[in-house]
Amino acid sequence: MELSTIQEVENTTVVNINKVLYSGNVVVTGGRNGEAKSSDGKLDIELTSPGSKGNGTNPEQLLAAGWSACFIGAMHLASAKIGITLPAGLSVNTSVDLATNDDGFFLQAHLQILLPGLAIDQARKVVETAHATCPYSKATRGNINVKIDVVV
Repeated sequence: MELSTIQEVENTTVVNINKVLYSGNVVVTGGRNGEAKSSDGKLDIELTSPGSKGNGTNPEQLLAAGWSACFIGAMHLASAKIGITLPAGLSVNTSVDLATNDDGFFLQAHLQILLPGLAIDQARKVVETAHATCPYSKATRGNINVKIDVVV
């Protein structure tokens, strides 16, 4: 088997990494109508194209779930840093849209952050800090349309 590596650096900000904390490894076969299995066996799911009647999930749902979970973690770090206690009922409702225009396919996202009982100025500060530090937010910044609504 021959190996050829493509490293994307053109028009990209290269980040120097000091330490890798975790590597998630997933092998997908069959594309949008296939399977995804992690190297540790904790993820083993069927994939189905969006809107089809299959039993599986799709890449857009997986991105939305990952981003939501990561964003909640970033809010916990942000709130601890700025001294704001997060409400027990917090949640993140993320939609990732597969969209198209004349240039092809694109993604866009809408994050609705629910922080019940928190003052709106505190909620906005936590969300803005989390969005600045969340790795998913960083990865998509400037690449896709992102809308964030804060609900208290």
